[in-house]
Amino acid sequence: MSESVITPAAEEQQAAALAEQGGGTPAPPPESEQKPEKKKKQRKKLSKKQKRIITLVVVLAVAAAIVTALSKFLSGGEGEAEIMTQPVGYGSITSTVEGSGTAKAKESKAINITTAGTVLDVFVNEGDQVQAGTKLFTIDSPNARTAVDKARQDVEARQKEVDQLIEAGDNLTVRAEFAGKLIEVKDIPEVGEEIGSGTPLATLVDDRTLKLEQYYSYAYESDIYPGQSVTVSIPAVMEQLPGRVAEVNKVSRISPEGSRLFQVMIELTNPGTLGADMAASAVIEANGQTIYPYEQGTLKYNRSIDVATKVSGKVEWEHILNYMDVSAGQELMRITGDKNDVELYNAREALKTAEEDLKKAEENLANLNAVAPISGTVIGLAITPGMEIQANTAVISIADTTTIQVTAQVDERNISYIKAGMFVDINQWGNTYSGFVETVSLNPEYVNGAAMYPATILVDNTEGQMYTGGSVTYSLVASESENCLVLPIQCVKYVPDPETGENLSVVFVETAERPENAVDVDISSLNVPEEGFFAVPVETGISDKYNVEILSGVNEGDIVFMQKLQNNSWG
Repeated sequence: MSESVITPAAEEQQAAALAEQGGGTPAPPPESEQKPEKKKKQRKKLSKKQKRIITLVVVLAVAAAIVTALSKFLSGGEGEAEIMTQPVGYGSITSTVEGSGTAKAKESKAINITTAGTVLDVFVNEGDQVQAGTKLFTIDSPNARTAVDKARQDVEARQKEVDQLIEAGDNLTVRAEFAGKLIEVKDIPEVGEEIGSGTPLATLVDDRTLKLEQYYSYAYESDIYPGQSVTVSIPAVMEQLPGRVAEVNKVSRISPEGSRLFQVMIELTNPGTLGADMAASAVIEANGQTIYPYEQGTLKYNRSIDVATKVSGKVEWEHILNYMDVSAGQELMRITGDKNDVELYNAREALKTAEEDLKKAEENLANLNAVAPISGTVIGLAITPGMEIQANTAVISIADTTTIQVTAQVDERNISYIKAGMFVDINQWGNTYSGFVETVSLNPEYVNGAAMYPATILVDNTEGQMYTGGSVTYSLVASESENCLVLPIQCVKYVPDPETGENLSVVFVETAERPENAVDVDISSLNVPEEGFFAVPVETGISDKYNVEILSGVNEGDIVFMQKLQNNSWG
């Protein structure tokens, strides 16, 4: 609002008029008709009489103007709004990331005692600089030793349980242990039926090789040896087959006739026509003489085992037949193992917990005679010699304060510009330091709905001037653009793309003809002029608090709508 200015001539004219209207002293003649002395005297007289009246008139006029303007401002006014525009021009933009955080040591370690004990010695003081491996204190705690023994026993028990369940899982499939033949097959539950652990299924025999037990006189002790060839006679099939001496056992069997005999085990290959319990005898030729056994023996299978289940469950599949030839490892039955899988998972989780408990117990025991885990400063010492400490007590902390760490929060607009190695300005209580970006996380944290990306900043604090735990402010240049097209931030509007529905950045260009790249958008909520301006899509780059970089869409000199100014209020 402009103020009224009252000149001396105007003041005289107003006073004269008021005097005439009030019937007072007539107006003086024009200045040209007055003598200098009289003119001066009359001016002085008028100002004395009517000074208050003139001042009152001026004040009322100014007040009336203020009331009128205020009334229009509060009512919104009826005049047309002023349209503010901005030409597209070249400039420079620097986008910075600023914020505050807390300074903390990059690395720190605290030692806690989880069992009660008595402090015997303390070898450091708070504030001491220590090297990794420096002896810190000794504590006596019988409970800590007991805890380690118990935890170790628990781990062993859990491991045994896991091993048993793994073996049981392997036994869900019943396999032939060796090549042979199935005999004496039992009644087997049908597929889908329950079967118990230890259920006999069949007998597996190794009938590829047969054994024959023979006894010979000790008179031939030096003539018979392992690997020696023999001839096996089998009366049932009227055949003589080659065999060999497998074992010579110098037992002492006495025959009814008083002869002393030793045992010889004979092996022979089954041609497929022999079976167990057939009578047979082995004749040995040695040193030009034929050696006969004391008596006939009977053929036996080389090996024989009972096939049975080792776990319980439901029969999923089986193929077991009497006299069926099988190969080593051949599957005979499969049993469902859902229960076993659950038990094995739970057992492994219990083992993991037991191992963690053992590790903690061993660490606690080692901490009773603690050494510094890192080089640094003793910043917390809560024990003294002779003190009785309770379980779960934090007794000492050591921090490496030579490097300070600050976590910055970078918004999603600038995160793509932040790179490891960038320099950062740090301020703590008026003191400035230089740091650098160590890492940038790509996992956002949401603050009030906005995506913020943590970036770790490191500051060299070799001289120890920065304090841990103190607040700091940081500032880093995210990006810079020189000699680029810029516009005030208010010029860029965000509207739905008429084709895709996605967010579209546009500016409204003032021009007589519609630009080729103009788009039709809904302007009902944008408060932009309805005529003379056209929405043009633009690609934006970096921005600062006031301006935004325009990468494409408009040219230098284009006039762009910024905002409306209506009755001293911005639109």
